[in-house]
Amino acid sequence: MADKQFVKEIADINVDFPQWYTDVVLKTQLVDYGPVKGTMVIRPYGYAIWENIQKELDARFKATGHQNAYFPLLIPKSLLDKEAEHVEGFAPEVALVTEAGGDKLAEPCVVRPTSETIFSTMYAKWINSYRDLPLKLNQWANVMRWEKTTRPFLRTSEFLWQEGHTIHATREESLAETIDMLHLYSDFARDVLAMPTFIGQKSEKEKFAGAVLENALIYSDNIYFAKAALKIGAEEMKNSLLKLGFQEEMPFEVVMSKSQYSNTEN
Repeated sequence: MADKQFVKEIADINVDFPQWYTDVVLKTQLVDYGPVKGTMVIRPYGYAIWENIQKELDARFKATGHQNAYFPLLIPKSLLDKEAEHVEGFAPEVALVTEAGGDKLAEPCVVRPTSETIFSTMYAKWINSYRDLPLKLNQWANVMRWEKTTRPFLRTSEFLWQEGHTIHATREESLAETIDMLHLYSDFARDVLAMPTFIGQKSEKEKFAGAVLENALIYSDNIYFAKAALKIGAEEMKNSLLKLGFQEEMPFEVVMSKSQYSNTEN
């Protein structure tokens, strides 16, 4: 009797899929709404899933020569302004910190929406020779994007993720890294998450702001998630577990000494 009552409190999947999804993640205690609009509290059951995802992926990253690091949550706004196209893509979602300790900051700081700019700034400081390459770092972190429409796990103002940023001496090496990691994610999605995938290249319209080339990992053979994409606008979540791509140039003055890669300055 109790089970029947519980089911009555969950919407019919065939009638209202968005509400069914929300009911399920709340009733199973994966997540709850946070006190600030658009935020979520990941409960122990939900966080245990994330810990297992972390464990599985982290081992794969390290096996391919990546190291973990952690970069600041607050990024000077001037760093984003260096990359005009990049900041344009995030401008509507950026959260700014303008005061701290009761005083106005000399320069506003952006709450990390992603970390390309801070990674590139530090890479410019650390890389002096081709011998310093490739540099392959991964970060497990939270990011904030001030979303207007949110739904637990699919799209919230703050969420957990990992982001890998690597730098290479040549375009060919960078592209090879992109393809290798794309297959790493694809294998993980298929073998660990039981989510069949296929790989494709995004159109110009779909690309991440500032990217030269971007690939996407597309989930397939999941009719319910296909419905989610149609009914609750989750195309980005359905179509991109990751956004793998590279940029030939970033305006952060990464310069190497002359070498066998003397024709490469970025």
